[in-house]
Amino acid sequence: MKTKHYNVFVIGSGIAGQTVAKACVKQKLTVAIADNREFGGTCANRGCDPKKTLIQFSAFLEQSHRLEKIGVSKLPKISWKKVQQFKTQFVEDIPVKTEENLKELKIDLYHQSPEFINENQVLVEGKTISADYFVIATGNTPRILPIKGNQYLETSDTILNMEKIPKSASFIGSGYVGMEFATMLAILGCKVTVFEQGDKALSNFDQFLVEKLIVKMKDLGVNFIFNSEVSSIEKLNKNLRIKYKENGKKKRHKSRKVFNTAGRVPSVKDLKLDNANIKLDETGIVVNDFLQSTTNKKVYACGDVSSLSLPLTPLSGLQGYIVGENIINNNKKEFQFPVVPSTVFTQPNLSSIGLQEDEAKKRYKNILVFKGEATDWFNAKKSNQNTYAYKIIVNKRTEEIVGAHILSELANENINLFSMAISNKMTVSEFKRLIFTYPSYSNDLKAMLADED
Repeated sequence: MKTKHYNVFVIGSGIAGQTVAKACVKQKLTVAIADNREFGGTCANRGCDPKKTLIQFSAFLEQSHRLEKIGVSKLPKISWKKVQQFKTQFVEDIPVKTEENLKELKIDLYHQSPEFINENQVLVEGKTISADYFVIATGNTPRILPIKGNQYLETSDTILNMEKIPKSASFIGSGYVGMEFATMLAILGCKVTVFEQGDKALSNFDQFLVEKLIVKMKDLGVNFIFNSEVSSIEKLNKNLRIKYKENGKKKRHKSRKVFNTAGRVPSVKDLKLDNANIKLDETGIVVNDFLQSTTNKKVYACGDVSSLSLPLTPLSGLQGYIVGENIINNNKKEFQFPVVPSTVFTQPNLSSIGLQEDEAKKRYKNILVFKGEATDWFNAKKSNQNTYAYKIIVNKRTEEIVGAHILSELANENINLFSMAISNKMTVSEFKRLIFTYPSYSNDLKAMLADED
């Protein structure tokens, strides 16, 4: 069989893979991209963008409920069918437009997951392909739960395309996806239960704020079952029966839908990495600071599938840029983790950047912690919001802001101001000298630095 050769063969068509491919083809390298799903990647097709499009409607409904007794005389009704039609406008053309754009750049496309034959070749669409470099940018995929009846578990893909809101739904796992969609469905009238194996939700976020978020979600109708271990899912006539242990005691729960939100793992199952001597561990494809495989120098990995990454789209784009530069210029650019903000799009939003309190205590001799509730501040009172809190971490010796954590309606926007502050090593006094519009949530950020805990 004849072998086709490329300078660069990219596996995965999300933001990371596209960024590499475009950088390389601009330098007259021959490039191909393969993907076994819709071109365009997770975020645009079945992740961040469609999720946010849907969640804005539940956010609007939650706000309307808060304002009902102080001026809203009639609550709005959400037409889920029309919401889905609106969401579809944003995603239906992405695969086609992505492919058209890549073809215009003379990038060859393959619609299948390749398999590595050896360190230098892959098999895809019945063709043997060799390349000077392979770039793996396949992202993550939902973790398979090893429980009886796991074939009845659904993922966030199902939620994004639901034709109607179910009467009841259960989520196994309380990470980003579980918490966001649990909040959305509860607001829209679904009876929601969240099962969590551990004793806390959102373990990577500040627990002072997470606890307040959970109180809010409970007020919205979400039931949490912590220290629970789900053992099986059984299909009934209309419902699914969940068998689980809570603190060692056997229990049962019925729900129309059960969603697996127990985390994601590197999407490499079909690649046969062992054939190409590509090292993989629980963090992803193991790479060096150049995002190059530590065991096969012809291979780079970027985005969520890399061992040096976080599941954040802006970071995937940055890594794609670095891999492209290193292929073109023979490893001149090392990856260093930037200060990256992240947000859980619950109601209200929970946003974080920089160091957690315990991390700061390990790094610095002395720290200042500014934390508190802001429910009696103007912005919360004017919108009848009973959940608004913060925690800001400061290096006491330099007075530099090193971490910020916010729970508020506009936390996803306000966290970006702290992102700039931390990136520019701003001190508390420098930040407080900034002039923001008033009254605004942005202006509240200065007040958060008024009194340390």
